[in-house]
Amino acid sequence: MSTAETAADVQYSVASLSKEDLLRDYRLGWESRHASLAGRKEVFMGKAKFGIFGDGKEVPQLAMARAFRAGDWRAGYYRDQTFMLAIGELTLQQYFAQLYAHPDVEAEPSTAGRAMNGHFGTRHLDEDGNFKNLAQSKNSSADISPTGGQMPRLVGLAYASKLYRQNPELHQYSQFSVNGNEVAFGTIGNASTSEGMFFEAINAAGVLQIPMLISVWDDHYGISVPAEYQTTKQNISEILKGFQREGEGQDGFEIFRVRGWDYAALIDTYQRAAEVCRAQHVPVLIHVQEVTQPQGHSTSGSHERYKSKDRLSWEEEHDCLRKMREWLLLEGHATEQELTQIENEAKETVKVARTAAWNEFFNPIKQEAAEVVALLNRLVKETGTENQLHELVEPLEHNPAPIRADLVRTVRRALRAVRGTRSAARRDLQNWLEQALAENADRYNSYLFSQSEEAIGNIEEVKATFAADAPQVDGREVLQACFDANFQRDPRIFAIGEDVGRIGDVNQAFAGLQEKFGELRVTDTGIRECTIVGQGIGAAMRGLRPITEIQYLDYLLYAIQILSDDVACLQYRTKGGQKAPLIVRTRGHRLEGIWHSGSPIQMILGAIRGMHLCVPRNMTQAAGFYNTLLRSDEPAIVIECLNGYRLKERIPQNIGEFTLPLGQPETLKKGDDLTIVTYGSMCRIVLDAARQLADAGISVEVIDVQTLLPFDVDHVIADSLQRTNRVLFADEDVPGGATAYMLQQVLDEQQAYRFLDSQPRCLSAQAHRPPYGSDGDYFSKPNAEDVFDAVYEIMQEADPKRFPAIY
Repeated sequence: MSTAETAADVQYSVASLSKEDLLRDYRLGWESRHASLAGRKEVFMGKAKFGIFGDGKEVPQLAMARAFRAGDWRAGYYRDQTFMLAIGELTLQQYFAQLYAHPDVEAEPSTAGRAMNGHFGTRHLDEDGNFKNLAQSKNSSADISPTGGQMPRLVGLAYASKLYRQNPELHQYSQFSVNGNEVAFGTIGNASTSEGMFFEAINAAGVLQIPMLISVWDDHYGISVPAEYQTTKQNISEILKGFQREGEGQDGFEIFRVRGWDYAALIDTYQRAAEVCRAQHVPVLIHVQEVTQPQGHSTSGSHERYKSKDRLSWEEEHDCLRKMREWLLLEGHATEQELTQIENEAKETVKVARTAAWNEFFNPIKQEAAEVVALLNRLVKETGTENQLHELVEPLEHNPAPIRADLVRTVRRALRAVRGTRSAARRDLQNWLEQALAENADRYNSYLFSQSEEAIGNIEEVKATFAADAPQVDGREVLQACFDANFQRDPRIFAIGEDVGRIGDVNQAFAGLQEKFGELRVTDTGIRECTIVGQGIGAAMRGLRPITEIQYLDYLLYAIQILSDDVACLQYRTKGGQKAPLIVRTRGHRLEGIWHSGSPIQMILGAIRGMHLCVPRNMTQAAGFYNTLLRSDEPAIVIECLNGYRLKERIPQNIGEFTLPLGQPETLKKGDDLTIVTYGSMCRIVLDAARQLADAGISVEVIDVQTLLPFDVDHVIADSLQRTNRVLFADEDVPGGATAYMLQQVLDEQQAYRFLDSQPRCLSAQAHRPPYGSDGDYFSKPNAEDVFDAVYEIMQEADPKRFPAIY
């Protein structure tokens, strides 16, 4: 194990820094510290909702910043403010703007006020939603709160460098990489190394041999829980010693230990670690020990409640800025007077930035409040409702720090109070409300999806064409031809997953493609769903087009957290500043057994808003979706039908070119009596039932929704119900799952309840997973007889004479 325990033998690194460099770092450290101290006070004064700060981590982050170059990437957690200040991608005024939740992207470029403070990110996209030149900028992927959640993405950010270096076809994309020389820097707290995704990411990086440099800030605690409850041996680097490579050219990690208050050793450690990482593409872990946390975890509590007096005394003595001060004086780099002046100036700089940020945030709201009060007072005069409106106007007029919700809430209640009256003031107040709601929709609700030219809605539809003599082939061959064509078209596309490579996936849709395109394009992975997806997220953020395979839909649960908390909300939480057009390919629905027959659609629908969800009924439809998604810049999940790979289909002549629009249902069968809405493998079952129902004199219309997100954007289903007046929603999810979602979309969103003559019905699977065997499937998931009976019961209720009871 490499060590950097003291400043001995490291003078070459520190000696390369001038006095100005050293004092600049000291100044930045104190500016960051005073920002933390001031931030806590702002929360307690009520000017911010919550605060979590990076105090105690300043010096190691200054050292890390000195090893960080243009083109490099960060995937961190919410205490990296000093690092962001040091690389020039955060100002103190922006820091406070985020604390106040300023919803202006110019004032708060990381998240436009959408994430709580300490969540940093750089803007990778221009105003049109296109990637900037990321090889020339210092890049930070957007932070998320779940501790450890940055690790899967970190693997992908580093993996992209490997692909850009080793795949000659990618050398043309110079805006994303310079020969793969970029290092992905990750940061994590010591307690969060207990997370499973940390260990999974460490193992993945060791296998892949990628330039990933992970720093563990070890302050001994995870909120109130000390290291003895967190980590075996209370030492993460000690228990990871088996990952240490045995020598240059060998697989494994380089592992360093360094104390978080030793500035000289930190500078040396980060320079050496980054050089190994960058030049040799070796993953590195730096265990930064003896770190302090002077204000405790956050503004939600005090660390004096759980730290002993001895620990608090030790932390005061080993504060990294105090230790840096001692070192600067000892080495003769500065005088006592110089350092005191820097500390005082830093405090004043923070005060000026804090005041400017508050004024920029609050003054527009104050002006809006004055406008609303004036409009309300006019309303009182014109309507004579002074007593009635007094209780609304007075609190707003005397509120020293209103928020926009106060304004809108007051206006809505005032308009409610004068409903039915006519006045110019009432019309002006209505106009103000309409404009305010539109502006706040942009501030708080926009950019769930891309707004660029590559957004899904802008991809031109190209119809599939078929030769007259097109042979019938296995469905898997349709997909294979689709992937083959797309891989030839775009060298940025690659696929990773369990068994994807050598055997061409378990259902053979990638058969022969690794041999044709090489292991860098079609790659086997270990059994690690979370980091398979994370590998794709990070690579997609760096301009590549990954297809990440989760072998079975049931196993998506391993990755659902990272899909939900990271990629699904990426565009939203950066207000269009970052994107990751990841495609997750998986298969589900009908097969055999509890863990290979999954249809957990309700879970997916609730978790991935911000991604698209495609549920094709066959492989030709799936191919059309892949062609569309690979031309778009939005992330999606495609669920292929497990029992469809051996069913016969025709391959389109334009297999790699035809596109299928999302949100467009297809009517598979016309009918007059009732509409059945379904998707995926249920389509074949419903069509079978429709034939049986026709024999009983019932004409049903069968609609395949094709995508659940987006859902029927043109209201095709409502148009059908206007003719048939009855509906059955059918799928394989649990009761109240996707059937309830479809019902809500059609009856509520599309307001199709107006057309119904019978109660709408839902037909779903049992609440449990199907047991093994064909009988287990038949008695657990909807079958053709179940569909027949459900439809017949609806028709029997409507016309009992024509349709007498069966049972």
